[in-house]
Amino acid sequence: MTRNTKVDHDSISLSASDLNLWYGDHQALKSLSMKVYANTVTALIGPSGCGKSTFLRCLNRMNDLIPSARVEGNIEMDGRNVNSKDMDVVALRRRVGMVFQNPNPFPKSIFENVAYAPRMHDIVGGRAEQEELVEKALRDAGLWDEVKDKLHQPGTSLSGGQQQRLCIARAVALRPDVILMDEPTSALDPISTATIEDLMVRLREEFTIVVVTHNMQQAARVADYTSFFHLGEIIEYNDTTTLFEKPATRKAEDYITGRYG
Repeated sequence: MTRNTKVDHDSISLSASDLNLWYGDHQALKSLSMKVYANTVTALIGPSGCGKSTFLRCLNRMNDLIPSARVEGNIEMDGRNVNSKDMDVVALRRRVGMVFQNPNPFPKSIFENVAYAPRMHDIVGGRAEQEELVEKALRDAGLWDEVKDKLHQPGTSLSGGQQQRLCIARAVALRPDVILMDEPTSALDPISTATIEDLMVRLREEFTIVVVTHNMQQAARVADYTSFFHLGEIIEYNDTTTLFEKPATRKAEDYITGRYG
């Protein structure tokens, strides 16, 4: 696996500026600003409860589903503020897909898990188009060879690692610009974890990936950029090699070297 890539710093998928979020009276994110570059893997690291997943959910407005959440600040995509009242949230979530910590396939067949959303969004029409899309998405997720003869079996019949790759296939089937991954390997065995890490590196040729991980070795292996969160703030954000080998802050150095976490 290699993650050497030339990054076009003029090509930005998402840009957060002065982003704040409260859950009731508790401020969970404090004046965050960072740019997510296109066709890269960006890892969000930091101790539990530091705001990583909260920030991730801001990028496609999943926090809208939490009644006590209140957001201020900008997240720009194609020059538009994601948080604006006239933003079509359904369209946003099609362009900014999400893979959750625990695999959550639909209670449908493997085929329908992948084809259902593109069909509902009118991305595909007839059966032949659906079959072509399902095969491509499953190939993109590294799952096709394992399931091509059992597409009409339930997605829930697969192993945990296969279910997570099915969820990745479901996300890529909508051809999003960005895929958010919230600790996608934390519930998986080491072999399944390595498979999904390889997958992340390959997928960033077509998509921008933002991944929350508690595993610093994983961030070092797959991420082009890494952002270190602490108590709702971004302490340091840099290319992964620089952040891990020459951190600019004591807090980042202490976390990376295991002095706390």
